Amino acid sequence: MKLLKIFLLLFSFAAFFTVKGQSVDEPTRNFNDFYEKQLLPQREVMPYHPLREIDVVWETHIWRTIDLREKFNQYFYFPIEPKGSQGRRNFAYTVWDAIVANEIPIYEDDEFKIPIDNDEFVFRYTKADTIILEIEDDEENYEYKTVLVPKEFNSEDILQLRLKESWYLEKQTTGQYVRILGFTMVRNLYKEVGLDRDFIGSVELFWIPMQDPRVRKLLVTNEAYYADNIANLPTWDEIFLSRRFDSYIIRESNVFNRSVSSYLTGIDAIIESERIEQMLFEIGSDQWEY
Repeated sequence: MKLLKIFLLLFSFAAFFTVKGQSVDEPTRNFNDFYEKQLLPQREVMPYHPLREIDVVWETHIWRTIDLREKFNQYFYFPIEPKGSQGRRNFAYTVWDAIVANEIPIYEDDEFKIPIDNDEFVFRYTKADTIILEIEDDEENYEYKTVLVPKEFNSEDILQLRLKESWYLEKQTTGQYVRILGFTMVRNLYKEVGLDRDFIGSVELFWIPMQDPRVRKLLVTNEAYYADNIANLPTWDEIFLSRRFDSYIIRESNVFNRSVSSYLTGIDAIIESERIEQMLFEIGSDQWEY
């Protein structure tokens, strides 16, 4: 009985000091959270499983598009504010901020052979536009003044992501696997006509290699607002590894080095994309035929 009383007394002291340590008078690191979040910045990149050239018996490259306007993919797109909402940033701003800080490399091509200087790219992308303003005074006299209008990165113009993937068969496990080699953000271009903006096309901004450990570190230390449980959100690295996105194929490795849109359009292009997807499925499933 005495041991029980001593135990209860010690437990009461521990509870008192615990509550004392969380005094309302002490400021917290982030007023949006009532407990300190330390796990995310400390996450380490899980290395890919080792692979030997002799074990790869078949391989093809696939390019696919993730349309951020699709409902399933909208967690890539929102929030559109640069500073985010509730501490969150969308995928485009996560990548852009890392480029500005020189944390990840960027390339001109999807072969990752032509590097781009980050500072030079950011300068060119955000270079101010020169416009001429027409100023009218009270006596209806007109004066023209040249001004510089600074540009900023706007994620609202990023409506697509493109991935380059390697699909391969491994001899040791007789299984089919996929490895994302890199990705790019696709920006829509518009022409100002009066107060309207006419769409004139899209352009790939740069290519980012997923095999680079700096890129994987960025993805593994930033969360995606994918589910309602904000206490256990997946990282962008988990999103790509588990393939939690909807997409369609726009190109496969071929002799002519051409994309689907270069020889088919409309419903025919959709059918061709689905044919390639089915081909990948059949190659993987055929490994288990006896």
